[in-house]
Order: sequence, then C-alpha cells, then structure tokens
Amino acid sequence: MKAVQQKNLFAAAFTCILSISTAQGQQLPTTGVVNSLVGKLTFKNGYPTDATVLKLFDDIDMQRATQTYLWALPLMAMHQWQNEQRDKFGAGNLDYVDYFTFTDKLGLLTANATTPYIMAFPNLKESGPLVMEVPPGPTAGGVTDFWQRPLSDSGQTGPDKGKGGKYLVLGPDDPDIKPEGYFVVRSPTVNVWMAHRALDPDPVKAKATAAALRLYPYSQRDNPPPTRHLTPDGRRWSGMQPHGLAYWEGLSKVIDEEPILERDRMMFGMLQPLGIEKGKPFKPNDRQKKILSGATLVGEAMARTIGYAKRFEGVKVWPGKQWDISLYLKETTQEAPTHTQLDERTSWFYEAVGVSAGMMGRTVGAGQVYLEASRDRDDHWLDGSKSYRLRVPPDAPVAQFWSFTVYDNESRCFVDTGAPPDRSSRDNIAKNADGSVDLYFGPKPPTGKPMTNWIKTIPGKGWFTYFRLYGPTQAYFDRSWVLPDIEALK
Repeated sequence: MKAVQQKNLFAAAFTCILSISTAQGQQLPTTGVVNSLVGKLTFKNGYPTDATVLKLFDDIDMQRATQTYLWALPLMAMHQWQNEQRDKFGAGNLDYVDYFTFTDKLGLLTANATTPYIMAFPNLKESGPLVMEVPPGPTAGGVTDFWQRPLSDSGQTGPDKGKGGKYLVLGPDDPDIKPEGYFVVRSPTVNVWMAHRALDPDPVKAKATAAALRLYPYSQRDNPPPTRHLTPDGRRWSGMQPHGLAYWEGLSKVIDEEPILERDRMMFGMLQPLGIEKGKPFKPNDRQKKILSGATLVGEAMARTIGYAKRFEGVKVWPGKQWDISLYLKETTQEAPTHTQLDERTSWFYEAVGVSAGMMGRTVGAGQVYLEASRDRDDHWLDGSKSYRLRVPPDAPVAQFWSFTVYDNESRCFVDTGAPPDRSSRDNIAKNADGSVDLYFGPKPPTGKPMTNWIKTIPGKGWFTYFRLYGPTQAYFDRSWVLPDIEALK
C-alpha cells in the first residue's frame, strides 16, 4: 500500500475516533449509552450493565488472545517443527533431519531451494549440556533458543570462521563450565534449535559436510555416540504455526516446559483469563474455546497484514521501489533501545524461521540479505493468474550467489506446482548480452522465452518472493546496484 493511501486511512480512522470522543465529551456517562469503537456500552448509576460486562470481558479476552497470538509466533513455529520432526520423521532428541530436495523442503517456511538444510531441536533437560560439532567448510547457521534468539552463529559467520569447531550449549539450570577447546553458550530456554545450511555448490561435498555435523551430550564427549541423520523422504509435513485451538494447546505445553522470562511476565498475565497458566492443565471452557479459536483467525490476519504491508520506517531498500528488507530487526535479540520489536518480529516470524548474525546482512562479503516483494511495479499484489518479468541487472552484488524464490502467501512455503520455484545464479539460466537476466513468472511459459528462466505460479493464489544475496558486496550496501520492480506483462 502506498504511503499516501496509508496516510489517508490513518487520517480517516483518527477522525472517526475523534468524532466519537468529542461527541461523548471524552467521559463515560453516569447513566446512558456510549457508541464506542467496540460497539454500544450501557451504564447505569456509573456501573456497566450486566450485558456490557459480558461484552467487555469478551472484547478484553479477544484482544488479549490476538496479541498473545502475535507474541507467540516465533515460539510456536519452533514447537510445530519440533513435533513434526519427532512425530512424522521419527527423530530423537539428538537426531538431525536433513532437507535436501524440493519435496522435503515443501513444509519449510520461506526455504531456499538452492541450499540443503540440516535441523535438530534438542531438549536440554533430556540431554544435559550438549555438544554441537561443526565440520570445517562453507556452512552457515548456529544455535538459537526457542524464541529464535541466537545464542551463537556457527560456520562462516560464527566464531569458528568456517574452520569447524565444538560448541557447548548449557541449559538454564546447568552449572557454569568453560572447558578448553569449546565455544560455550547458555540458553535461557530448555528447548533449543540447531540449524545449518551447507553452502558448497558441489552437492556431493555439501552432503558430506551435512553428514559430519554431530550432536552428543557433553558427558559422553570422550566416546561420543554417532549422530543419526534422517530425511523426510518425501513425507508431507508442515512448519506452519498450528491453527485453531491447537495453537493454544501447544503454547500451554511449551509454557509448562520453559522458564518464565522477565520480558514475558505481562503476557503470561494476559493468558491467565484465557485458561493458560504455567503449572496448570489447559482445560478451556466453551466460552474460552470460542474466543481462542476466533483469535487465531484474527491474529493470523493481523500477522499477514503486518508482514505483507510493512509499515516500518526505512524498510524500503531503494526509494520508490517495492523491495523491502524482509528481516527488519534492529538486533538478533529482537530488541530495540526502548522496546521489543513486536511488529517487526511478527512480520519476520510469520513468514520465516531463524535469525543469526549472518542473516542480518551487515557484513560485506559474508552472510545473507533477504529482499522481499509482494507487489508489482504498479503497486498491485502479485497474482498467480498473471504473467510478470523481472530483469536482474548485471554484476549482482554477491561474493557467492543470488537466488530468487516464489512463495505461497498463505502457507509461506514454496508455491507447490510440482517444480522448484527457484532460480539462482548457480543455475543454467539464459543471460542477456549485457550480463543481465530476465526472469519470468506466470501460470504459463512465456512465448519465445527460455524455459530455464520461468517460474510457474498458480491461478487464483497470491505469491510473494525473496531475493537472496549470499555474501553481499559493497554495491548492495551503498545502494549503487538497484534491483528493478517486478513488472506485469500486458
């Protein structure tokens, strides 16, 4: 949505609020009716009527449920994926699951189709202090807590600098130990996420690097057991946060497992009237079930709006263009100097999973940058029924490679057309004489254009895209290289 349109909407909303406030004198009547933004509120002798009490408590609980839905998005993505690996793939507490193929990655939020992913979700209460052994070679990744806050990068942007090393992960209650030869980190949560990508362009070498990743208890360091690596093997799975009452059932379970962090105490207070309280079973009554189920719909609608119609100051990469910085957090901690970045966190974790220092796109020649577009040059939402073109200018600012991926705007996973929705500079794609690349998108191949440069979309469905820069170079940081907007073909 254009800035002018947003300004007009905000002005209209403010005028509406002002007129209501002015008409009522900005004060509740002793006896009478208020036509408020949440409907009619009736008072008698200063007290709300019984009907108003019921209505306001429903409104209070609905508002709290939608906001706690947004707050819990990063946590519930981890919970969902952990369950999928254990229940569908049979992964144990210290097993990795390797995602190599397009089919295996179909459940992963905004995955890159180019590089393999290797994931584990250990519970530190089960393992005790845990060793994550990273082999030398081109890898990117690290370990985060269950709120997806990085404890440490690993690989090229980690302390091992791509030379490999051993990381010792301590749980919230483990004693402090600093053994020689380990990079030691402490998690504030019991559950953690180990996430890696193998970046070698040779698939044989990438698989060998993935297989060398190891997890084992520190107590077994002298004779560590082998680490199992499993694969989805074509089984369907979903990394999307749960829908309906399942969202709150999962949240209640995780809250019981995890320590209460000082940052989240107010949110825990908001959850109690909804039937979610640490140390107590989740047994919502019919009224709570109705509110919670409805809140997941409204909460997801809010998250989708926050993500695809980003209104953050400075989020545009180039003035006048549709490209946004998708990972728009000030810090990997999700904290700004005066507040926690709730909307920025919502935007990213509704669409994606994972944060690391390397993913923040702040190091020349290393790490990654994620640019996002959901609208075309004419400011229309991208439509799977229409055909589009994007010209990638020559000399893309990358030390490694670039990739362009198309996602379903509802699932946030690959557009599932049976073919990889991804093209990268590593692919055998046709180039123009000046070194630029024309990419095409639409339900049918473009007439007279190379099929290697076409990504299929689905009529009746919207889509959005990430343009990734691996190893962004100076021309990106000084904005001297500019990516044009996606343009609709007439």
